[in-house]
Amino acid sequence: MTVQPVTTTLNLTADRSWLASLHGTSEVDSITLDMSTFVSGTHYVPSPDTSIPYSRFLSGISVGKITASGLYGLYATGASDGRQTLAGFVFAEVLLAPAQTKVPAALLWHGSVKTAKLPIAVAAVAPSASCQIRFV
Repeated sequence: MTVQPVTTTLNLTADRSWLASLHGTSEVDSITLDMSTFVSGTHYVPSPDTSIPYSRFLSGISVGKITASGLYGLYATGASDGRQTLAGFVFAEVLLAPAQTKVPAALLWHGSVKTAKLPIAVAAVAPSASCQIRFV
């Protein structure tokens, strides 16, 4: 029997056009996303390639910290589980497996954001002690 390794290369271009400046990008925090609060096709893009089944979570998605679990979910002003307080934005795109429920990510909690360039609309909020985002 002969083993023949197969190599696949995937190049992704990060779309960070929503960043107004590089200020704060060197100070991101590590977080874990609770995928049950996000919608496929809106917050992450499922892979069209069955040989590479990973979905791509978009950068620039707003998140809030879920009080009970300590995980981060989609920021929603009408939420009552902690996500009603903006924690920041997912800084870099992340690949995730189809059934993955918890996904590691980087949180931009300090910096400037172009609201018109965000992948989903977010109303500007006043900076707080834990989230120092300036909206332009």
